[in-house]
Amino acid sequence: MTQTAVIAEPTAPATSAPPKPGKRKRPKRWRYAGTVLLFLLPSAIPLALFTLYPMVGAFWVSLHEWNLLSPMQWVGFQNYLDLLGDERTLRAFGNTLYYLLGYLPLVYVGGLLLALALNTKIAGRNLLRGFYFLPVVTSWIVVALMWRWLLNPSVGVVNQVLAWVGVDGPGWWTDPAWAMPSIILASVWKDLGFVMIILLAGLQAIPQDLNEAATVDGAGCWRRLVSITLPMLSPSTFFVVVISLINGFQVFDQAYAMTGGGPAGATEVVVMRVYDLTFRYGSAGEASALSWMLFAVVLAITVVQIRAQKKWVNYA
Repeated sequence: MTQTAVIAEPTAPATSAPPKPGKRKRPKRWRYAGTVLLFLLPSAIPLALFTLYPMVGAFWVSLHEWNLLSPMQWVGFQNYLDLLGDERTLRAFGNTLYYLLGYLPLVYVGGLLLALALNTKIAGRNLLRGFYFLPVVTSWIVVALMWRWLLNPSVGVVNQVLAWVGVDGPGWWTDPAWAMPSIILASVWKDLGFVMIILLAGLQAIPQDLNEAATVDGAGCWRRLVSITLPMLSPSTFFVVVISLINGFQVFDQAYAMTGGGPAGATEVVVMRVYDLTFRYGSAGEASALSWMLFAVVLAITVVQIRAQKKWVNYA
């Protein structure tokens, strides 16, 4: 009787199904997010405590009637409706818009001219850059009081200089028609250095080869400015416009120190109206509602600018 050996074929070792890619990467993603959050905590905590929490608190207050002393009374969105029909509030928004329309073009054009001038090889260039930037780091109260004295209708330096050339100076901050231009003039003088520095950095980032090639092709100064400098400077311009608009909507210090909102309410801006509603009239609910209305306006304009930048900002 013979025995036959049966040789079994080798079988592949049993392997478990491979884990899904999502399950394997998820722990790494959580660890990465935790690491990022850990590094952001030093700035995220102050942001939450001193910005986000006050904003939420202000919105809650805006839904109440409150004089800062007695308990709050729920009124819902009545404060917002009252402000939309308030003549002084609408005038405050109009005055703020007037300020922006005068301030933004002047501060940009003036900063651009300074940046172009100080980007050339002139004697004392670094000293001039520091000189023009000095007002930026100066206190607004100091600047406002200085310009209040300079624009004094009777003893101010500006009107005295105008009198020497035979020009009758206006009433400046004492005249309703000239009060806001006075604030615009002081604001432009203070912020020129900031705009100059931003645009100067943008100018120095433009490759010189482009201007040299355009010069060889016969392009003049104006053509190089329009066709090369301004398009290449558009990212810096976008930044300056956004920051200047946000700061312009929050104008307060110079108007409060120079005119106090007068004469006859000609310079009462939105933030000053918020201040008066809170501390002069004891209406913290309306003041908080007005703050959120201003925030909504600034946010909407900023979103429009960010969306519109794709059509004119060149990041190449």
